[in-house]
Amino acid sequence: MITKRNCTDLPWLFALAASFGLSLTLASVSEAQEAFIPQAVNSSTIPANGDLNPYGVAFVPDGFPGGGTIAAGDVLVSNFNNSANIQGTGTTIIRLPSHGPLAPPGSAAMFFASGLPGLSTALGVLRRGFVLVGNVPTTDGTFATIGQGALQVIDRRGDVKQSWTDPVYLDGPWDLAVDDQGSEAHVFVSNVLNGTVARLDVAVTSSNVTLLKKTTIASGYTHVPNAAAVVLGPTGLAFDAAADTLYVASTADNAVYAVSAATHRSRAAVKGELVFSNQHLRGPLALRFAPNGNLLTANGDAVNADALHPSEIVEFTRLGQFVSEYNVDASEGGAFGFDTVLDDYGGYGDFNFAVIDDVTNNLLVIRLPQR
Repeated sequence: MITKRNCTDLPWLFALAASFGLSLTLASVSEAQEAFIPQAVNSSTIPANGDLNPYGVAFVPDGFPGGGTIAAGDVLVSNFNNSANIQGTGTTIIRLPSHGPLAPPGSAAMFFASGLPGLSTALGVLRRGFVLVGNVPTTDGTFATIGQGALQVIDRRGDVKQSWTDPVYLDGPWDLAVDDQGSEAHVFVSNVLNGTVARLDVAVTSSNVTLLKKTTIASGYTHVPNAAAVVLGPTGLAFDAAADTLYVASTADNAVYAVSAATHRSRAAVKGELVFSNQHLRGPLALRFAPNGNLLTANGDAVNADALHPSEIVEFTRLGQFVSEYNVDASEGGAFGFDTVLDDYGGYGDFNFAVIDDVTNNLLVIRLPQR
């Protein structure tokens, strides 16, 4: 089922690609023609070891250095489950190359195999050549065996450079957002086990990433065990550099908050300002800005579930006005991680929106309109 309301900014190509499961690589079209078929690629996220349940999604940005196994325009996906579908035991990051080929199930190209299981939605890329990924491990797929986790720094060849742990600032790193300034960056991390958001200030060179300072900038988000999702807590983060504001999707609170002075704050805000909380939210997970300036979040259906509105991506303004929604799967629990690119760059087909379907273990990459 496709659900659309007032869909002025997310065009029909979302629904078309998602509903028909398009698996397309577009042939060149004359400049005088306008293609009817949308730019879209649908590919499996399952690598040779059988890992399932894709969580994090990240584009490799323009300007990313060469000489590695990933390149600008590639899309990375982190897997939370192993081949037995046990939550918190997946160990792989796969890549969809910027110029193909597509991956049938079991053949997704591997970028990284981790010694730390349960790779989460906390997946991001620093443009000087590093990938960041968090993990929230379990031994049997239940909250009873959940572990604190870590944040790993991986170079472009897939080698671990750093593995950061902290019982306060990295207590279940569930998602992240990066304010990337090149030689330095602010890495914002949502912690699902203590209901906080931390800011990690780092220095970046061509050969390493150095952690300089750790600060809790927001706290008070509901965090609880969940039979279906293992745990619920603060998840998606989206950073507005112009306003120095970090938006936080709090799954268990079923709401999105805004934390001001995010790069300068030395004391934690209590959740921040409530931005969006209405009937269209059903346990928001990943959070990103669309190229038109609105916010997008993925409904994981763990809260306020509705079988008539499953697995939805929801669009709303920064002031909290609902704009539109569409679903990535006809079943509940399919929407989790996604990523966007806000500027034009030379990725494959100029794709700038990538979203996973947890139900089918697929990655859909398409083109969103710019501002």
